[in-house]
Amino acid sequence: MDRRRFVRTFATGSLALASLPSFASGKENKITILHTNDTHSHIDPFPLDDKKYPGQGGVNRRKALIDRIRKEEDHVLLLDAGDIFQGTPYFNMHHGELEFKVMTAMGYDAATMGNHDFDAGIEGFEKMLPHANFPFLCANYDFKDTILKDKTLAFKVFNKGGMKIGVFGVGVELNGLVSKELYKETNYLDPIEKANYYANHLKNEEKCDLVICLSHLGYVPRHNKMCDPVLAENTENIHLIIGGHSHTFLDEPQMYKNKAGKQVLINQVGWAGLILGRIDFYFNTNGDPDLWASNVINTNYNIG
Repeated sequence: MDRRRFVRTFATGSLALASLPSFASGKENKITILHTNDTHSHIDPFPLDDKKYPGQGGVNRRKALIDRIRKEEDHVLLLDAGDIFQGTPYFNMHHGELEFKVMTAMGYDAATMGNHDFDAGIEGFEKMLPHANFPFLCANYDFKDTILKDKTLAFKVFNKGGMKIGVFGVGVELNGLVSKELYKETNYLDPIEKANYYANHLKNEEKCDLVICLSHLGYVPRHNKMCDPVLAENTENIHLIIGGHSHTFLDEPQMYKNKAGKQVLINQVGWAGLILGRIDFYFNTNGDPDLWASNVINTNYNIG
């Protein structure tokens, strides 16, 4: 991706394709990644009298945007970087059932776990899993001595238009952030070590064309020194880190150099489902993703 060029637009999600090379004009060369993070049980829009986000957000608007993009694009992945639970009375009343049901209705392909996804305990999370028709990817949480044993995956490979996309997830350290009684015997493993292991596996053994990390470490450190830029700079084989935890609104993906001196994209779209992230990867004739375009789409936008 060192040769890529960058195009971004706001609000509508329309891409300025005139500036792209000829190989990018064919849909067979394009993968569209849609993503959210830290939605925190925000099912409804914010109240009209909210001081910061009056009337904004809501899952109905998000679903309408997602449905429109899927009609326009052939190869779409919808991902979430954790903290699906906690933040509105919906979680207090339904303990995550509604959140998983609406994500299933929107067609999420995968998610990772955030610290607030332990707020009903691992027993509560496990109880809600039948309502989620998508996998949770947790490469650095070892659940072997808990009720979540074999209920999550470290990674998943998706095949879109002949391109293989490998996705894995890493989570924040729980000790000192989440009550022990909630995560029980969950063992936290070094996210850098696990990210290197699974990124290498996906790139070199699974032969993935694109490797994505769903991270709930934060764009800036909150609980310890670990964060997405540190992860990017100490790993290899990751093309994109989709972040969460720090509620950071990035206007565009940030670029960092990895251990091998290659570029890694990091993106995060705030919280509460106010923004739908979109990154389009274009593959050249060798199958390499050497161009990308990014949209920051406000879910309050009137799509007509």
